[in-house]
Amino acid sequence: MSAMDDADLAAHLAETAGRILRDVRESGVFSPAALGAAGDQTANAFLVHALRAARPDDGLLSEEAKCDGTRLTKSRVWIIDPVDGTREYGEARADWAVHVGLTIDGEPVLGAVALPDAGVVLRSDRPEPLAAPSSPPRMVVSRSRPAPEAVAVAERLGAELIPMGSAGAKAMAVVRGEADIYLHTGGQYEWDSMAPVAVALAHGLHCSRIDGTPLRYNREDVYLPDLLICRAELARDVLAIVGESLTG
Repeated sequence: MSAMDDADLAAHLAETAGRILRDVRESGVFSPAALGAAGDQTANAFLVHALRAARPDDGLLSEEAKCDGTRLTKSRVWIIDPVDGTREYGEARADWAVHVGLTIDGEPVLGAVALPDAGVVLRSDRPEPLAAPSSPPRMVVSRSRPAPEAVAVAERLGAELIPMGSAGAKAMAVVRGEADIYLHTGGQYEWDSMAPVAVALAHGLHCSRIDGTPLRYNREDVYLPDLLICRAELARDVLAIVGESLTG
């Protein structure tokens, strides 16, 4: 595995972790209430051990592993989310993902996002042409609490709201042409968006904070409360509407 380049390594680990998670779910050993934690712990153990073996000199940040701070001294840092959408995974839904990404000096340079139940891995090194935009545009939002800013954008643009689970599933819906906008303001962490943002940028999508500033990673404070991933031609209008909703 150490002979793989970074992109192949990220994709291989994301796909393998997804396969492990499906096996855990299909084992029938865990109750629905216990499945999420079991999957998180199992996938995290695999990914952390694999990355430390394959890239021992790099930093590592995982949602499911305690950070000892050494990553802050590194230029190259892997950021992983073993199960993005633990609730959806535990409910045996399909809208969950596995994130494996690499940031270099804070930039989201490489990512792989596995959608295990769809049998696909989206990669930053293998971008595909975007599908034609939909009219009216489609916006993916939280299943339970669509953000007020997202609702404001949808109302102004006449967008169709599509409830969906994990952050990675939402971001990849835009990459795959199933949606045109993913706007989030409800609070996230670096592992929620790093790999998806790398994939989305490689596919020519707009990715930023909701004030239009770039997304930066491997910071001491890993809280990253908002982001926008959308088709480039919609970015100016979406950012303007969000700005108005926040100030008005």
